Amino acid sequence: MKTYKNLYKKLCSLNNLREAFRKARKGKTKKWYVKEFEDNLETELIKLKTELETLTYKPKPLKTFVIRDPKTRVISASNFRDRVVHHAVCNIIEPIFDKVFIYDSYANRKRKGGLKALIRFDEFKRKVTKNGKLVKKAKDNNMVIGYVLKADIKHYFDTVDHEVLMGIIKNKISDEKVLWLIKRILDNHNSKIKGKGMPIGNLTSQFFANVYLNELDYFVKHSLEAKYYIRYVDDFVILHRSKEKLLLWKWLINNFLKSIKLELHPEKSKVMPLHRGVNLLGYRVFYHYRLLRKSNIRRLRTRLEKLKSMILNNEISKNEMMESLQGWLAYAEKGNTYKSRNEIMKEIKQFFEII
Repeated sequence: MKTYKNLYKKLCSLNNLREAFRKARKGKTKKWYVKEFEDNLETELIKLKTELETLTYKPKPLKTFVIRDPKTRVISASNFRDRVVHHAVCNIIEPIFDKVFIYDSYANRKRKGGLKALIRFDEFKRKVTKNGKLVKKAKDNNMVIGYVLKADIKHYFDTVDHEVLMGIIKNKISDEKVLWLIKRILDNHNSKIKGKGMPIGNLTSQFFANVYLNELDYFVKHSLEAKYYIRYVDDFVILHRSKEKLLLWKWLINNFLKSIKLELHPEKSKVMPLHRGVNLLGYRVFYHYRLLRKSNIRRLRTRLEKLKSMILNNEISKNEMMESLQGWLAYAEKGNTYKSRNEIMKEIKQFFEII
């Protein structure tokens, strides 16, 4: 297996750090900490460069807060200068690993994402049901055609094992200084168990999540020879016509995960008929259509009420409110949601007329 060395000099270069800064500030140009860093940009980058080159770089403590969207998550945010370093690391090593990632890994990758995963799921669904031809026949004969193993990994980000992760990274990266920096980033997370866990919210955590679970991807694709497999972070699905085959694969996958110190979530990992609908990336996906999950619509309603209140308090403009909603509306368009979107837009129009 080819390994890469002599990467650290390029990682520490001012060109790479400048590019890392540009990526780190994207969407955050108005934040005070970004402006402060940018006001002394060359000085800050040269200081970072020196610290990295002399191996004296030390990340600042993470700031932790809780969000509920809809489930409770503990987010740990890095200091902005540390985010620049995270981008600098990923700029260098992400292209190396992305080459070996499977096609159907969709999270946090260029030209991938949730919509592409949903489209791929529809493609696999058609293949399993022979383009839907078996669906009517199955319905007429009270049969089930097509099953899905819908699974996720129990407390994934909390249980990632640093030793296992570093071993996987060393299979591709042999530059000791790059490995030192990665270990320093991992160790900055104040986890419940020493040597375990990654902070949700870090760019490096998102990237290393794919690196770690690429081991699972290869097991499923090459050892189990599963054709219809999709993974998005720690959620994954496998489609097949045989329920028994998927139940066997579920057991084998859980055994494999234990070898890399992970396990399936016992309550969220189930084999079910495709016709019942599958919860996937904010949608409930059926044979011939997909609907937004009710929890997704409830979150939008809560957000809409908050935005209305902000407008009434002159905190934002109408345009800013619509910009805030664009992402949701664009995502909702990918499902059979015409009625829901129409109701939301009608409600917004009436609100604008009143104020």
